[in-house]
Amino acid sequence: MTAPTGPLKGFRILDLTTVLFGPFGTQTLGDWGAEVIKVETLAGDTWRNSGQFRNRGMSGQFMAANRNKRSIALDLKHAEGKAVLRRLIPTADALVSNIRPAGLGRLGFGYEDCRVLNPRIVYAVATGFGQDGPWAARPAFDEIIQAASGFASAMGTDEEPAFVPSLIGDKLCGMALTSAVTAALLHRERTGEGQMVEVPMLETLAAFNSIEMFGGYAFVPPIGPSGYQRMRARKPVRTKDGWLTMLPYSGENWCAFFEAVGRPECIEEFGVRDPVARARNIDRIYDRMREIAPSRTTAEWERLLLSIDVPHTGFTKLTEVHEQPHLKAVGMFPEIEHPTEGRLRQARPPARFSASPAGLHRMAPNLGEHTREVLREAGYDEAGIAALIEAKAVLAP
Repeated sequence: MTAPTGPLKGFRILDLTTVLFGPFGTQTLGDWGAEVIKVETLAGDTWRNSGQFRNRGMSGQFMAANRNKRSIALDLKHAEGKAVLRRLIPTADALVSNIRPAGLGRLGFGYEDCRVLNPRIVYAVATGFGQDGPWAARPAFDEIIQAASGFASAMGTDEEPAFVPSLIGDKLCGMALTSAVTAALLHRERTGEGQMVEVPMLETLAAFNSIEMFGGYAFVPPIGPSGYQRMRARKPVRTKDGWLTMLPYSGENWCAFFEAVGRPECIEEFGVRDPVARARNIDRIYDRMREIAPSRTTAEWERLLLSIDVPHTGFTKLTEVHEQPHLKAVGMFPEIEHPTEGRLRQARPPARFSASPAGLHRMAPNLGEHTREVLREAGYDEAGIAALIEAKAVLAP
């Protein structure tokens, strides 16, 4: 463990989130220096046993979303477990939860309850659907949100939708949660005013997807079809010995590309200098690119495209991402030693702060690993802690 140095150093976050959406967002707050206390049930976050693990409860997926946190295990249905959380709330700058707000309210930890205990608290709820809408009480998972937001239609077609093979809704919304909590903390630092923040998955992913996919439906009434034609046209190209993505983007790029491959007639045929004509002909342009691509090896293409400043790259296998030359050079996937789980590979925080660097200062915690430590900080003596453990209000291995 090392001392945090990030820009949020000094802020304390109570993290009542599970699985991925919430924990990914609070992990970034921890990466940026905040002290994050992960409040778990006595059974622990269900994500602990998702995926592969050396020891039950410490899966690789869990550890990838829960570093830079301490874990305290409380039974929030037990009166003494509730008392512990009530004692912690006044010490926190923010409380972040993905328990449905109505359920959190029934436990006695709704926004108004917490504001009485700490008027300056930033109270953030990560929900599936906005709480002012008819789907407020519905459960939500990544696939549900991809389907409802139009993302699956964009990924496949209206007739045959498809899911992105990644928990993209959870992760994108986790990033939005980080931003929202940070913005609310900035507001509080300027005004002294706490507030409630809601980050709903459906609204977040729908807004994200709308940027390019509304297409003609961005106008009222619509002036054309939905979608962004270029997204449908782009595909990897097969070279003589593998695969490549090449992306001439500007008119200059396209002219340089067709000149370099000995097909200058395509410049006028497809009108590549004019962005409107180029967009109209994008399917034909990409078809011609795919016809030309097998004439060279991937390495030959990369040398040529680099020489004419056309964006491109070869494809990296998922199993080899940690060896991708640029990522390896910037130390994107350091190997770390976990005290109970052995040697691990994790992604470092991608954002760079020159004066207050983010970092990996604490390994992902075992369930209840810090229960005793946090209780002592909250003022409980050893007899009080023993009584809580005996009453099964807390878990402290």
